Amino acid sequence: MADKTPKENPLKRILVLCSMVAFLGSTGYGLFGLYSNALQQPQTTATPEEASVEQQLVAKERGYELVLEREPENRVALEGLVEIRLQMQDTQGAIALLAKLVELHPQEAGYKVKLADLKSQGGE
Repeated sequence: MADKTPKENPLKRILVLCSMVAFLGSTGYGLFGLYSNALQQPQTTATPEEASVEQQLVAKERGYELVLEREPENRVALEGLVEIRLQMQDTQGAIALLAKLVELHPQEAGYKVKLADLKSQGGE
């Protein structure tokens, strides 16, 4: 009576072994897929960086212009459009906008200084 060994013992061992094999196999398969995708060469897009920068500047310029159509005296839009025009090398457009900013905000010395600098650089 002291020697009670259940008969399910070999069956339990087989089930545990099969479960471990299935678990390790599925984990290994997932890791293999993960690492094989990571080792592949990344796909590069053939978009020239300069063209995308130019497109972004044009898009920002159009956005500021739309704001100024609704609110012609919007200070933030005017300042942003000045910066965009300067980045686009459009000094004449930047000078016109800065003149408007000086007219709207004569107490702002920064606008006057920037306007004078642009005019002295040959903008007007």
